[in-house]
Amino acid sequence: MSRFGYANPPRDSLELASLASSPVSARSSISSVSGISSSRRLSLENEDPLDSSNPAAFATNGSRRVDPSRSRTYSVSSAFDFGTNFYPLPSTTAGGYAPLSTLAPTSIGSAGGLGGGSLEKHKSLTYLNGLSLVVGLIIGSGIFASPSQVNSNAGSPGASLIVWVVAGVLTWTGAASYAELGGAIPLNGGAQIYLAKIFGELAGFLYTWCAVFVLKPGGAAIISIIFGEYIVNAFASSKFEKEDLPGAFLSKAVALTGLCLVTLLNCLSTKLGTRMGDIFMFFKFVALLGVAITGIVVAVTGFTWKGDANHEWKEKGWFEGTNKDVSSWAVAMYGGLWAFDGWDNVNFVIGEMRNPGRDLPLVIHTAMPLVIASYVLANIAYFFVLPSDVIAASNTVAVQFGAKVFGPIGALVLALAVAASCFGALNATTFTSSRLVYAAGKEGYLPSIFSRIGISGEASSGGRIRTRSWIAKRISRFLGDDESGLGFTPIYAMILNSALTSGYIFVGEFSTLLTFYGVAGYTFYFLTVLGLIVLRVREPHLERPYRTWISTPIIFCCVSLFLVSRGVFADPVQTVVVAGFVTAGIPVFFWRLRGRDGARRGDAERGGNWWKFWRWWRKGG
Repeated sequence: MSRFGYANPPRDSLELASLASSPVSARSSISSVSGISSSRRLSLENEDPLDSSNPAAFATNGSRRVDPSRSRTYSVSSAFDFGTNFYPLPSTTAGGYAPLSTLAPTSIGSAGGLGGGSLEKHKSLTYLNGLSLVVGLIIGSGIFASPSQVNSNAGSPGASLIVWVVAGVLTWTGAASYAELGGAIPLNGGAQIYLAKIFGELAGFLYTWCAVFVLKPGGAAIISIIFGEYIVNAFASSKFEKEDLPGAFLSKAVALTGLCLVTLLNCLSTKLGTRMGDIFMFFKFVALLGVAITGIVVAVTGFTWKGDANHEWKEKGWFEGTNKDVSSWAVAMYGGLWAFDGWDNVNFVIGEMRNPGRDLPLVIHTAMPLVIASYVLANIAYFFVLPSDVIAASNTVAVQFGAKVFGPIGALVLALAVAASCFGALNATTFTSSRLVYAAGKEGYLPSIFSRIGISGEASSGGRIRTRSWIAKRISRFLGDDESGLGFTPIYAMILNSALTSGYIFVGEFSTLLTFYGVAGYTFYFLTVLGLIVLRVREPHLERPYRTWISTPIIFCCVSLFLVSRGVFADPVQTVVVAGFVTAGIPVFFWRLRGRDGARRGDAERGGNWWKFWRWWRKGG
């Protein structure tokens, strides 16, 4: 499905985002001759990675490391619009550049340099962290709780297993396409950045408009409510029913508690959020492996806690009763693709990865086969233990699996396992959604407060906490990031995401949200992967650490169009509502654009005397 190209020497991520190969004669030509200048360019101009506070900017004798004979090259036709003040980094190999992550972490200050208040310069995410983000959100509650949509519509165990494999492979094509885009444009924000750079800022803003206000918080609310329901059912199932008002209220209260806890932990430090993700990733694989092994043991020994073991898998053919209706297969495929959603998670944080060109493809091509295998093995175990009609009708398959094999204790353990899996998925979506909001604030799509790092927005906030008592030092060393301590996170972005998610939890109505996901979500998936093909034509010399086969994005575009068309025909009324919401973002875009660019022009005109407001008021009159 993919192939790697590592012939080129390593380069820093900021360069990879802006540099395309070009002949020597075009070295002085900078991209984006038309259109609105990117705000990311302006932010990079103010955040010079080799400013005076960065020790990598000086040679050992204290002189500046600038070689005038080595200037960066730009593609004349480049779709990207970045700053011109990038200094060439010292070469580590012939013709290469040293990655930013290899620079010495000393003397990091608040004035700029590597500290500078930008997450992209604070690279702390590893291959394992990226893997846990992808696996953490893909494996949520679906495979434990309700694989019924796939199994009931496929009609037979063998057909449902085929659907799970095909859905996983099709999802893999989208993930591989995103891996190439992430390597070519290694900045936080995912599809928001890709759409803005390829199709223009309106496309990027409309994705932000939908993802920030509906898709991300709505998906997190679903995960939170399932988490709350399983916790309540595990400890108070005899007192409350899910349909009762007290039970529903208690489930939502537990959901809000879990959401607040996850948000708080991610606000403390990036390391804490990623460590939780790593732990829950291993837990999920252990839980799925335990389910698979238990199913095989039951199939071999016939052991159950009570009653006879299930013999249906031996007495009936695995493809007996397969549904021949094409529409039923389409619904089953839709359910399978929904269960694999979350594969684009790591692209939201690609700017914080230490080696994105290498690690992002490895994350995708490790996570996807592992998840596909886990899903298939778990479903085989379910078929070994439970009858097909129970699996097709149940929304608590894992709990019934545990009750059948181990009795009430097994049901309790599996209910807690599903709740823990949801908590891990909630942690992953909180971590990545905050980076989307942060990137939107950087671009000016949202108020700039959401692009701030920490409470005060100063990069040295983590450094101040280390100068206090020895207790604070110990806490910062244990919980905080290695270089910046506690609080070097997009706190305001997380607060916004948490507030929106809380609103969806209170409302508790997700039928429109599912249509929104099927129509708007996959429309943006389609446009983003189509952008990969456009970028191949428009920027053939853009450096890509990883290139997927051209058939990969074409296949995924076809899958996306299928899902969008199904959502449109299945519920045309709600589709109109979705289209209306997306369209409503267009005037908001021009309003935000005018305010953003007008504020920047005003700042440039006023210079440092912004406080003498009476002067620019008179000038404006």
